[in-house]
Amino acid sequence: MATITKKELIDRIADRTQARRATVKQIVQAFLDAITDELCRNNRLEFRDFGVFEIRSRSSRVAQNPKTMEPVEVPAKRTVRFKMGRLMRERLAREMPKGSRGSR
Repeated sequence: MATITKKELIDRIADRTQARRATVKQIVQAFLDAITDELCRNNRLEFRDFGVFEIRSRSSRVAQNPKTMEPVEVPAKRTVRFKMGRLMRERLAREMPKGSRGSR
């Protein structure tokens, strides 16, 4: 599995759209900033057929340090949940890379 960085993604979009790389970089960053801002406001972001981003709250709990076996207090926190949309789900099911079935 390869890791794609924001820079590589910007380069791909710039090549595909023939737009200037600097312009694409500003647009991508503005998009990511807008997503973060909306999630910080506890808003749900829904991109039809792509997926939904939403905030979930996790309550505080007591966990265990695996090395020392001592109880550790884990504070409450907010996390982001992504649920993929229909088109992404269908495409991922259809385009399974070779050699990745059951390779966990």
